[in-house]
Amino acid sequence: MAIERTLSIVKPDAVRKNHIGGVLAKLEGAGLTIIGAKLIKLSQEQAGAFYGVHRERSFFQELVDFMTSGPIMVQVLEGENAILRNREVMGATDPAKAEAGTIRAEYGADIGENAVHGSDAPDTARTEIAFFFAESELQSR
Repeated sequence: MAIERTLSIVKPDAVRKNHIGGVLAKLEGAGLTIIGAKLIKLSQEQAGAFYGVHRERSFFQELVDFMTSGPIMVQVLEGENAILRNREVMGATDPAKAEAGTIRAEYGADIGENAVHGSDAPDTARTEIAFFFAESELQSR
């Protein structure tokens, strides 16, 4: 199995509700190691750049507004098959469809406020990690 890195974001809704610890505990409980983390507040420009792939979609501005509505917790996770493992522990995008025990089932309110973001592929993970972290900020174990 391959050791991978992936980006995870605790979104503003989950930060506001004090779920950072619960989310991170689930990630670590799934065998993922947090090798970098920071609490930040995105500007409209940063959120627009990060979610630029969705720029032409109808929900783009709503997503940018939501992601700038409060602080987010960004972290880099490392572990065997980290991308897939993170996506499994996050659960389905729509919390109503997420399996019991997943992050979104426990902490998500709806498809718009679904508590977390995670990279979906190795190339995406590399790009997303580099958006928030310099390599010198990451501490592999």
